[in-house]
Amino acid sequence: MTIAYEWRGHFDNTAINALHAEGFGHAPLKDDWWAQVNRHSLGWVCATESGELVGFVNVAWDGAVHAFILDTLVTGRARRHGVGTELIAVAVREARAAKCEWLHVDFDDDLKDFYFGACGFQPTHAGLIAL
Repeated sequence: MTIAYEWRGHFDNTAINALHAEGFGHAPLKDDWWAQVNRHSLGWVCATESGELVGFVNVAWDGAVHAFILDTLVTGRARRHGVGTELIAVAVREARAAKCEWLHVDFDDDLKDFYFGACGFQPTHAGLIAL
């Protein structure tokens, strides 16, 4: 599996909506991801194989020193090949290059080994209000 990783890479909304639907188990939507990330994100990482989007992560930020990992997605056939880990590694490198001091992530319990083990995040105390 030869995967290319690109910071702020171009992607097709249909492809990312399909990837998001697969990753989060819902019907594909018609969201305008391209406009959203260009308006609100420090950047994003696209993983492609032979031109096909197989992975994505969004790096939102506060415009200063805090960046946030959102929507880490890897298509089923590319999972367990290090794609997600490399998406996060590129995101970390680019957030650091942008002079961010903190990179936050929240996740469900079943992803602890991935984020704490494979990606190097440290546990912290955090709060959440479901709206």
